[in-house]
Amino acid sequence: MKVNNHDSYATWIILLTLLTGCEVGPSYKRPEIQTPDLDAKEEVAEYICDKWWRVFSDSTLNKLEEQALEHNADLKQAIENVEIAREIAGIALADLLPTVGVSGAGNSTFVSQRGKSYVPSPAAKRTVTGYSGSAGLSYEIDFFGKYRRAHEATRANLLSTRAAKESVLLTVTAEVAKAYFQLRALDAKLAIANRTLKTRQKTCEVYKSRFKNGYCTEFDYLRVQSEMSSVKTTVLDLESAIARIENALSMLVGTSPSEMIVRKTAKDQAIEKLRIPSQVPNGIPSDILARRPDILMAEGQLMAANARIGEARAAHYPSISLTGIFGFESKSLATLFNTGSDMWNFNSGISLPIFSGGKIKAANKIAEANYRKMLIAYEGSIKTAFRETLDALVANRKNREMVISRTRQVNSLKKSYDIAKKQKDSGLIGLLDLLDVERGLLSAEMELVSALQNQLNAVVDLCKALGGGWNASKLNKNHT
Repeated sequence: MKVNNHDSYATWIILLTLLTGCEVGPSYKRPEIQTPDLDAKEEVAEYICDKWWRVFSDSTLNKLEEQALEHNADLKQAIENVEIAREIAGIALADLLPTVGVSGAGNSTFVSQRGKSYVPSPAAKRTVTGYSGSAGLSYEIDFFGKYRRAHEATRANLLSTRAAKESVLLTVTAEVAKAYFQLRALDAKLAIANRTLKTRQKTCEVYKSRFKNGYCTEFDYLRVQSEMSSVKTTVLDLESAIARIENALSMLVGTSPSEMIVRKTAKDQAIEKLRIPSQVPNGIPSDILARRPDILMAEGQLMAANARIGEARAAHYPSISLTGIFGFESKSLATLFNTGSDMWNFNSGISLPIFSGGKIKAANKIAEANYRKMLIAYEGSIKTAFRETLDALVANRKNREMVISRTRQVNSLKKSYDIAKKQKDSGLIGLLDLLDVERGLLSAEMELVSALQNQLNAVVDLCKALGGGWNASKLNKNHT
């Protein structure tokens, strides 16, 4: 029986393709890293970092965050990085597939009578023409998994890049929230300072008149004037700080926030009126390693580095390539596709590195060292995750207690100030005593605002540490 050459070649290709299941290099296995025993009952929401800030129920903050999601330059770059990684993975996938192309050519040559191509004869022509059209296929059999490992690495890089984008998103939105809370705190401090300044100005006018009329000493008048100037300086410092934080917030959201931020300190805008979640997790959730985008990013880089080891090791082994061409060739364009003009060609080749001056060995050492480096980074990201989460949990508890303590202090000092004013009017205490109480009240009110800001920031840090928030309904259920 006559064996068709096409069938034999096709059989060979199929057999070689079936053998491409071999892959050199280690398969990825998640490293076993010792972590603290976690409370599996502590349930939190799925990672939804683009909505976590809604726990504060502040419409202005929501608008700022939406602006940041749309216009922030760092986030835009992170999104483009994902697109780049996706296309790189597509290129690596293409290396696993055959390359098919078509070509056509036409030529006309005027032959020299003295050249070797010219054959004298009565009918000899010095002009030679030729036309061809063909389709070609080339394929390198990935027998040892070089291209599959490369594709595995690019897919891992894609996962890592996506996680990096989520990490940037979480960081940017957290910075927006903190900047907004700082602005609200500065507004509250400015309102306190302006209120105190008005009181000092009135007092200064009174003592100025008394001094002119000889009812008080110059020392008392200068002391009151100095206290007024001190508060005025505080007002100027706060106004300068507000301008700076507005500029910083503008950079974060990628646009001017002036149209969205109401520049007043009405009660519904005051920092003490901002909603703070009444319930927060008491411990670290059991799925923290799968929730944090920085950990997912580090693991993606580790997976890619592991795959690159296999890709580097595959360079030690031979490469097998197949090339086939089928087409038509004729001296005349009119007869190019006629019977008898068809032609085909099939080639196979194998190459094996013998000596490369140590380049392949060095590439293997680089791949292995890079894996060890990524493993250290992965372990570091896990340690960072636990540290940040524990710090945020402690900060939430302590800042809540701090706000309570500062509130009590302010309430006590307000009562003391009212008593001191009455005693000053009755002549029981002097001006310096009243100024000391007033100064203490101003300082305590400022510190209370700072404590409120720290409490809000602690919630932001906890949301960020947990990968985007928690499920309040489940939390409340677990704590009942």
